Order: sequence, then C-alpha cells, then structure tokens
Amino acid sequence: MKNLILCLLLSCCCWQANAQDRVIPTLEQFNKKPDVATANRFFDELLKAEFIDEKTTFPNNTPTDSLQQQVWFWSAEWLYDQGQFKEAERYALDALKKYHPANPDKADCLNTLGCIYVRLSDFKQAANYARQSVDLEMKGGDHDRIASSMNTLAGIYMAGYQAKEAEQIILQAIDHINQVDNPGRKAIILGMASEIYHTLGDDSKALPYAEQAVDIERQLGRKPKLTIRLSQKGSALLGLHRYKEAEDIYRQILPEFKETGDWHSYAIALNRLGMALLCQKRQQEAIPYYRQAADLFSKMGDLYNEIHAHRGLYESYWDLNPDSAKIELDYFDLLKDSLYTHATAEALSRYNAEFGNEQLQQENEEVRSAHRRTIITAIIVLLIVIALAWIIVYNTRQREKRRIEALMQEISLLRAKMDVVPQVPEEETMAETPTVSETNEERLFLMRVIEVVNDGFADRQWSVEVIASKLNMSVQTFRRRLMAAAGESPKAFISAIQMEKAGKLLTEHPDMPIVDVAFKCGFDEASSFTHTFKRIYGITPSQYREKQ
Repeated sequence: MKNLILCLLLSCCCWQANAQDRVIPTLEQFNKKPDVATANRFFDELLKAEFIDEKTTFPNNTPTDSLQQQVWFWSAEWLYDQGQFKEAERYALDALKKYHPANPDKADCLNTLGCIYVRLSDFKQAANYARQSVDLEMKGGDHDRIASSMNTLAGIYMAGYQAKEAEQIILQAIDHINQVDNPGRKAIILGMASEIYHTLGDDSKALPYAEQAVDIERQLGRKPKLTIRLSQKGSALLGLHRYKEAEDIYRQILPEFKETGDWHSYAIALNRLGMALLCQKRQQEAIPYYRQAADLFSKMGDLYNEIHAHRGLYESYWDLNPDSAKIELDYFDLLKDSLYTHATAEALSRYNAEFGNEQLQQENEEVRSAHRRTIITAIIVLLIVIALAWIIVYNTRQREKRRIEALMQEISLLRAKMDVVPQVPEEETMAETPTVSETNEERLFLMRVIEVVNDGFADRQWSVEVIASKLNMSVQTFRRRLMAAAGESPKAFISAIQMEKAGKLLTEHPDMPIVDVAFKCGFDEASSFTHTFKRIYGITPSQYREKQ
C-alpha cells in the first residue's frame, strides 16, 4: 500500500478531551497576556497531560520573544497530535519567526512544519521545510538528529509517490543512526525503510527491516511502538502474498491501537486487514473494515489514505454489487484528482537534485540577467549578516565554554577533597565550628551541592527547586548563596557537574555504553547528552573516549 507511511509514523491522534479542555484555554490566556506566569501554566498543563516528560519553568527575566517561541512551538506539537492540522500550521509558522537564524533548535520547528504539511496534503511545502531541517542538522553534525530529519524527509517523498528518492534518503538515515546508540530512533527508521521497500514492491527487503524494528521494540518494552512495527511487518507480509499471516497480525494489533487511542494507525490497520481479506477472496468480510477506515480518514481529513479505503471498497463490491462498486470508483477518482496534481509532482521532483539525482533546470537567462545585480547585493548583505551572527554566537558560546570549563576544574578539586574530608552536614559543621572562614564555608557548601545533585541524578530529581529543598533553603536563597560561592547560576553549575562527571565516567569506564553514561549524568536521551557534551568539550563522547 502506497502513501500510508508518513502518517503511520508521524501521527498519534489521541484526542484527549479533558487535557485539551485545559491546554487550549491556557494557550489562549497566553496569547492575550504573554508573560512568564502564563507560559509556566501552559507547560504545567502539558506535563499533566503527559505530553512532555519534565517540568519546564521560565525565569522571570525571560524575553517575551523566547516565551512565544517555546509556547507556540509546543502548541503546534500539541495541536498536531490532536489532529488539528490547520491550527498547528498557524502556531508553527508563528514560532518559526521567533527563532534566531543560528539557533540549532530551529530544525525541530522546520521538521514539525514538514509533518504538518504532509497531513494537509501540501507536499511541496512539506518537502521544503523538511529539507531546511536536514540542512541545519547536517551543519550541526549530530548523527542522531540528522537521521531523524532524514527520516521525516523520506516519509514526505514516500507520501508524494517519490519512492526511489525516499529509498536513497532512508539509506543515508540508516548510515547515520548506526553511528550512535539510540535503539528507539533506529526502530523508527528501520520501520520507515520497511514501508519504502514495500511501496517499491520489494517486500523481500521490507520484511527483514520490519522484523528488526519489531525485535528492537520488544527489547525496549515499548508496547505502542511495537504495535506500529507489527503493522509494518503486516504490510510486508501482504506484499509477499502471505495473507493469512498478515490477517493474524492486524487482528492482533487492532485492539491495541484502539486501547491507546491511536485512531490514525487504527484506521490504517483496518485498511490493511480489509486488503488481507480481499486477497483471500473474502470480499464480504472486507467491506466493513474498509468502510470504517474510510469514515475515520474522512473525519481526520486524511485524503490520501481515504483514497485507498474507497479503492478497497470498489474492489470488494465488484463481484457483489456493481452499482455500489461504480459509486466507490467515482469517489476514488474524485479524491485522487483533487489530491495529486501535476504541479505537486513537478514541485517534488525539483528537490531530487540535493541527493544527486538530477540538476535543477537552469533559470531563464533573460530573467536571470535582469535580476543578477539584485541577487548579488542580497547575497552579500545576507553573508555579512550571517557572518556577524556567527561571530556573536561563537563568542557567546566560547565564553560559556570557558566558564563551564573553569567550573568543571573547581568541581574536580572539590570531588577530590570530598574523598578525604568527612561528609558533615553543612548546618552541623557551621554550628560546631563558628570560627570557620568564609572560604571554607563556601567550599563546604559547594561540596554539599555537588553531593545533592549527584544523588538527584539517580532518582531523576535534580531540578533547582528540588536541590534547594534538600538543602533546606528557598530557591532564592539557594541561588544567592551559589552565586556568591561559585559566581554562576544554578543551571550553569549543574551543567558543569554533569559534564565533569561525564568526562570522568568516559575515561574511567571505557566499556560503559554512552547511553548509560548519559543516564548516570541526569540525561534521559543519549542524543541530548551528546549535543550538550559536544557543545562543552568540542567533540562527541565517543571521540572524547578514544582520545583519552
């Protein structure tokens, strides 16, 4: 089945009514009054809805533009997840305007826009934004993020009937993901490869990719993701004419999709179960599955999957009821003509040049001559702006790097002293030693902070609020004391603790997997850890370990 791939992987229409009743009103309040308090309430609602994994709190001096960027981006993510694609488009475009050109997180917003436009059936725009995301990630050099953005781009080409181009892109994505330790992402990309080869009619390749993805998801224990991978395996089995095995898989996973509320994947599974039955000459049984799928896709506004449901109905009715078959055929043709226009196909083919398939056609020489001066001037101005922006960002990052390095050196010294100095609670030390010098008091305070932060990594409780509470201080008092003792904010000091500990673990435990190092340093994802580590050390954790 063609064109089902991207929506299968990139959507999860949960439609949580209660959560939406809280999230949307908070968003509307923020739009009326874009201040820190309202932004924090918005993210609190996302946390309650389990849409984000950790609490997000903005300091009081956060600029309005930064607040709007984050709130609008996550609003787009939320609305996309709820199936409200036009509203998601509006917020994503508004958020995009707030990103600085050199901000690496801009790639996430571009990637989201690519997904949104696929669901809106605008493949030209989808490919445009996805390609920009790939460009930014390639400059960053993070293999995990590059693989993720290429996966999205491959899905867009897949949805636009450009399967051969999608194949080349997804193979590049696999090369990148094989260079990092992120099994969850790898399962997603292998699933995409399975769908692409299924569409190309090469299910002898599609099935092994799907089975690898299924094995990974089973090992990770991610039941909802496993259900999706099983659906992809079912597609490959259909292509290999192993219809009964495919039928058994779809009957197994339909209740799982229904239980999790993933109605889009549920509808796709209905379509494919209908096909498995139809191919076994069980047309009467296939009709209700195709009909339910068509109704669900129509409500979601998913035209290209609705097309396949009506085609299945047409083929099922052919021998049973010619009049009904004619109605479904007419509807199939109407949807197909409205969705896949010549302009869309031509626009997508223009993007093949980036991957070495063909060169873009030369612009008309007469038009190019008329605008040459304007273009050259614009390029020069743009290069100057980019150069200045790069210099500013580079200098800022270098200053931050030097500060963190200095903190890391101080933390290393404090750790060494902690190994030989008895660990006496700060309050008790001060009470028993009223003549302790200010310097010694600050040193004991910093050692206590390091101890509390390290303990917090283990139970994932190391926010500024939690640390202050464990030190029996208010957040304001903790910030003030830490600034006085270390000359840095709590966020910078905690980051220095993480990076100093990471360097030590990588050096002293050469066989420890990178993902375990990340977890022990308070990171939930290896990709986020690698990004932060490279920003401070200038190289990836693997390169650092090899160098040591």
